[in-house]
Amino acid sequence: MTGTPTSDQASSMASSFSTDPAQITLERIQAAANVLKGAILETPCLPAPRLSALTGAEIFVKYENMQVTGAFKERGALVKLLSLTDDERKRGVIAVSAGNHAQGVAYHAGRLGIPATIVMPAMTPFVKIAATRGFGAEVVLAGDTLAEAKAEADRLSEEKGLIWVHPYDDAHVIAGQGTIALEMLAARPDLDVLVVPVGGGGLIAGMAVAAKSIKPEIEVIGVETVLYPGMWGALKGKDVRCEGPTIAEGIAVRDIGLLTQEVVKLWVDDIILAKESTLEQAINAYLVLQRTIAEGAGAAGLAGLLTDRERFAGKRVGLVLCGGNIDPRLLSSIVIRELARDGRLVSVRIDTPDRPGVLGDITTVIGQLQGNVVDVAHHRLFLNVPAKGATLDVTFEAFDATHGEEIVTALRSRGYTVRRLDVAEAID
Repeated sequence: MTGTPTSDQASSMASSFSTDPAQITLERIQAAANVLKGAILETPCLPAPRLSALTGAEIFVKYENMQVTGAFKERGALVKLLSLTDDERKRGVIAVSAGNHAQGVAYHAGRLGIPATIVMPAMTPFVKIAATRGFGAEVVLAGDTLAEAKAEADRLSEEKGLIWVHPYDDAHVIAGQGTIALEMLAARPDLDVLVVPVGGGGLIAGMAVAAKSIKPEIEVIGVETVLYPGMWGALKGKDVRCEGPTIAEGIAVRDIGLLTQEVVKLWVDDIILAKESTLEQAINAYLVLQRTIAEGAGAAGLAGLLTDRERFAGKRVGLVLCGGNIDPRLLSSIVIRELARDGRLVSVRIDTPDRPGVLGDITTVIGQLQGNVVDVAHHRLFLNVPAKGATLDVTFEAFDATHGEEIVTALRSRGYTVRRLDVAEAID
């Protein structure tokens, strides 16, 4: 792989930190695209007919989950690394991240021979720590939160003279992320709207400048989780609270960028807030309908469409699937929860007399109605069960919610007391 900028390209990307949005230009993003050629994957932007049928819009998906590290963060990280002087490269770089930015910096710093230190909170999942170390970075675990990890990174940066690679509030990084919009419009110049996940704002800032500079009439809509509406608050001029556990941890940003919010105010049309349940639905839709994996942040764009379908109905919409790094166990849980929400996986608790043949009778009723039993738990020792009785927890598959209710009604007609259970509770 190559990726060394010419002196003119490096000059066009160099600047000290400033919150002036005028420094993010189409020319700067095009220069970033030139230095990225051959060093990152130009991911496909493809039609998604099944997502189109789901949402009512004509959907095209940009598959950034296909990058080597599984996320778009490589783009901005590499542009920043390629902007460094020889002396800065020798000194090395430092970043704070518990996820995709860490891996993007680690991978390309290792490829370029630049020493990289990544500070991560002590509670970061081991799989992410191992992946970052696997790309050759030195990983330092510090504190329980990103804020505490940053304090340690500040200390190390000052002590060792390391160069910061910020995850979003850096003009080089923003320009790198903006190259996604260049590729999307080159593939689909007829797009009406770009829908972009928003955390600190680097991705949407770069993409908005690039897209609207090429096609001023295009809409750029951001999507945040309702638990972390920082950029929404900045755009609307409202004070907001950012806190709580979210499945979209990649965009769970308390402190949005100073530069990015100025760019967003100028270039972004609106921001939608998506609920946790809608994010889960979007992750599941990518898996089931597109046969691809999206992490919570990666699925946020689709969650935005599912939140406000009427707004996008009939429009040609470009979605950025910006990352696919999700824990397989979490993904499995989401699939089960979505089956339950759709009524295709039903769990019930049935009070029965403790006599031979009862379990067979229950499964026969379910089977005759074309239900499929997937799990059974038999309880005799519950204190609320009569001494000569038993309780069965049964989980079965149905075609849809109506079919599931038909089976429950049939069981009740046989004289059984049937109560609905949470599927996760029943399986656990």
